[in-house]
Amino acid sequence: MPEVELAIRWADGQVQSGTSPSTAIERWLVQSAVYPRDELAHRVRHGLTEASERVRQVYGYACTSAAQLADELLRGAAVHGIAPDAPATVERLRRVAPPPSDPGPGRLPARVEVAVIGGGQAGLTTSWYLRQHGIEHVVLERDRIASAWRRERWDSFCLVTPNFQCRLPEHPYRGPEPEGFIVRDEIVDSVESFAASFGPPVLEGVEVRQVSRDGAAGCLVQTSQGELHADQVVLAIGGYHRPRLPAAAAGLPAAITQLHSSGYRNPSSLPDGAVLVVGSGQSGAQIAEDLLLGGREVHLAVGSAPRVARRYRGRDCVSWLEDIGHYDMPIDDHPKRLAARREPNHYVTGRDGGRDIDLRAHALAGMHLHGRLAGAHNGVLTFTGDLPANLDAADATAERIKDTIDRFIERRQIDAPAEARYSPVWKPTGDGSDPLDLDAADVRSIVWATGFRSDWSWISVPELVGDDGYPRHTRGVCEADGIYVLGLPWLWTWGSGRFAGIARDAEYVVAAIADHAAAPAPLERATG
Repeated sequence: MPEVELAIRWADGQVQSGTSPSTAIERWLVQSAVYPRDELAHRVRHGLTEASERVRQVYGYACTSAAQLADELLRGAAVHGIAPDAPATVERLRRVAPPPSDPGPGRLPARVEVAVIGGGQAGLTTSWYLRQHGIEHVVLERDRIASAWRRERWDSFCLVTPNFQCRLPEHPYRGPEPEGFIVRDEIVDSVESFAASFGPPVLEGVEVRQVSRDGAAGCLVQTSQGELHADQVVLAIGGYHRPRLPAAAAGLPAAITQLHSSGYRNPSSLPDGAVLVVGSGQSGAQIAEDLLLGGREVHLAVGSAPRVARRYRGRDCVSWLEDIGHYDMPIDDHPKRLAARREPNHYVTGRDGGRDIDLRAHALAGMHLHGRLAGAHNGVLTFTGDLPANLDAADATAERIKDTIDRFIERRQIDAPAEARYSPVWKPTGDGSDPLDLDAADVRSIVWATGFRSDWSWISVPELVGDDGYPRHTRGVCEADGIYVLGLPWLWTWGSGRFAGIARDAEYVVAAIADHAAAPAPLERATG
C-alpha cells in the first residue's frame, strides 16, 4: 500500500512530519495549501482516521502509527498553532517512492542497444515493438509504470476519448463499454496489464539525469543508479514536463492556496471558501465542473480553448471523426501545420458516461465566469474583456465540427437521426473584465490550469532541440542521429499523444531503430 510523507509548518515556524500509511490523506490535504490551524487539525484527524481504516480493510487491523501521528499533529497544533485561525502550511504531501524493481549491484547494464526513457504507455509500447524485432533494450522509469496517471490526475478523472480508442499492441479495450470512458484507476490497471502481457525489461526507480553523446557513436545515459552506454535512445516522455504558472502567481497573498492542475485531487481537499480556476482547456473546464458538482463556489477565468459536443446525430463525435479519417490526418496536412502542436485541447468530458461541458450552463448553475486573467495586484485580479468572444468562439468550433459530420453523413448517405443545433442557454451581461477581490469574494484557493512547458535541458545534444524549444524530428525520428521521441502531442497525428495513435508511432520509430542498427558503421576518415 503506497505511503505518503507529510510535513506541516505551524504559524511559529515549527515543522512536524510523519508518514500516512495510505493515500487516503490526499482526500483531505493539498501540497502547499494553507489552512487555519483548527481546520487543518480537523482535516488531519479525519484523513489519518480514513488512512487507518484503509489499512484495516486491506490487512484486517487498524494502523496504530496513523493514530499516533494524528495525536502528535493535534498536540503540535495546540502548542505551535498560536491561534485557532493561525495559518498552517502543508509543506510536503508526497507519496513515498517505490523501491527499485530489482535492487542490488549490477541491475543497470553497462551497455545496451537501445535505452527507452519513460515507463508510460509510450515507453512500454516502444518496448513491445523492440521485442518483436529482437532488439536488446531497457526501459528506465524514475518512478513506477504509469506514474503520471497515478500522480497527476484528480480523483474523478476519466478519459475523454471512448474506450475503443485504447489500442495498445495486442491489448485493445475488451470490456463491456467500448463507447464508455475508463476512469483513472482503470487506466493504470490497463497500462499495468499491458506490461504484464509481455514482461518489458523495465527498471523502476531509476532517474535519468543526463543524456549526452558517447564519443563518435551512441549516447551516455547518466542515471541515479550509474551510467549506461546506449547505441540509440528513445525519449518516450511526452511533451508535458514542467507545470507552467503565470507571473501573477508570484504576487498573490501568502494565505491563498495555489496549485497546478496536476496537483488537484478533489474539492474536499482544498481549504474552505471559493475556488478560482484559471484556464478553460480540457483540464481547467473539467476541474471547474468537478468543484461545482462538489458544492464549491467556483470562479473560472475563461481562455480561448475550443469545445466539442460529446454526441451528435446518434453517435459520439469521436466515432464520427474517426470514420471521417480525422485522426489519421498527419501534421503536414493539418491546416495549421506545426502550430497545431501548441493548440489547446477541446473541452468535453467522459464523466457520467460522457457529456458536453457547457460553461454557459454552469454559469446558470452558479459558476462565475471571467475573461482571461490579465494580472494581479494587492489581492485583486484583473481580467481582459474577452469572455463573450471566448464563449462564442468555443461554440463556433463545436458547430463547425457538426458541419463536418453533416457533410460526411450526406456524402455517404448514412441514415442518421436529425438533431437540432446548439442554442446558447446563457449570455454574460458584461465582458468579463470586472476585477475580482480575492478576500471580498472569499477565494482561498487557485487552481492554475495553465498547461505545461517542455524541458529538454537534460539532453546535452545541441542538435536535438530547435529554436522553438521543440525536438527537431520527423515522425519521432530526430535529426540528432540515433535519438527518437514519442508521446508528444501531434508528433504525427492527433492520436500521437494518446492511446489511439501511440502504437502506430512506436511501430514506425522502432522500424527506424532497426534500420539504423542494421546500417554499416561509417568509416573513420584516415588522418596523417
